[in-house]
Amino acid sequence: MTRVFWLTQVADAGHLPSRPELTAGTDLTNAIAAIDGWSLSNKAIETPDLGSTFETKIPGTDEADDSSLTFYEDQVSDTIEQLLMKDATGFVVFLRKGDVPGNKSMDVFPVRIGSRSPNYSTDNEAAKFTVSFSITEKPVQDAPVPAATPAPQPQPQPQPPATQ
Repeated sequence: MTRVFWLTQVADAGHLPSRPELTAGTDLTNAIAAIDGWSLSNKAIETPDLGSTFETKIPGTDEADDSSLTFYEDQVSDTIEQLLMKDATGFVVFLRKGDVPGNKSMDVFPVRIGSRSPNYSTDNEAAKFTVSFSITEKPVQDAPVPAATPAPQPQPQPQPPATQ
């Protein structure tokens, strides 16, 4: 059900992609072998006081976990490798419940690629490579999936004038 896209651009300053931007992106879903990270955590601040033996805390700064995607190697195409090169910037978009317009299950991560490395193995398994990402800005979470582009409506054809 989950879909994962790579977008090179999102025009909206709040990082919400439009349907044409999502459609123009690269669907990575079927090439992904593993996902790691892609979550936020909070560093709580301790707030002890002299009047209590209980040490309280308040929310501090947020940070993103180290994040990566592991892909299956493709013997024919290197499209993903060409898109996800070291230092490339873009957006990793997760549609957690699939491409369901209006559903508030879209997460958008502004990223820069830190590395792309092959996973060497002597085991009997598919060849893979891992791309590590640095999340460069606060991600958008639980955003609505953009509406599908409506199909063009047929235009009425002009009718010839009636003859008498």
